[in-house]
Amino acid sequence: MPIPIPANVKLKTKRSRAGLGLFAVEPIKRSSYVIEYVGTVVRGHAVDELANKYLFETSRFRMIDGSARSNIARYINHSCKPNCEAEIVAGRVFLRALRRIEAGEELSYDYGKEYFDMYIKPYGCRCAACAK
Repeated sequence: MPIPIPANVKLKTKRSRAGLGLFAVEPIKRSSYVIEYVGTVVRGHAVDELANKYLFETSRFRMIDGSARSNIARYINHSCKPNCEAEIVAGRVFLRALRRIEAGEELSYDYGKEYFDMYIKPYGCRCAACAK
């Protein structure tokens, strides 16, 4: 599969229900790649030494440490009913729109069961779907 090219859409970081979030400034088309989750690639046993909430696992022994604030994809919050999904292509992580996303709408994806159980469940999910 060729490396996806994220659409050139304007995004904005601002307060959301779950802290800081990433929002669409303009509409985003369904199925378009929105942004790449970037950071330092960590391999092997060095993965065990890291302890932050911005690690994105791309394989059993490889993660992307997206904790740098320059990685604005780190501000995309979890949702139990997300409007984006993560796709791993050639060890890189891309977020793709599952449906049309309107201007002003917060971007979200499902962080997965392991992350949810470890970091979200103990405090209660604050996504829009669970707040209802």
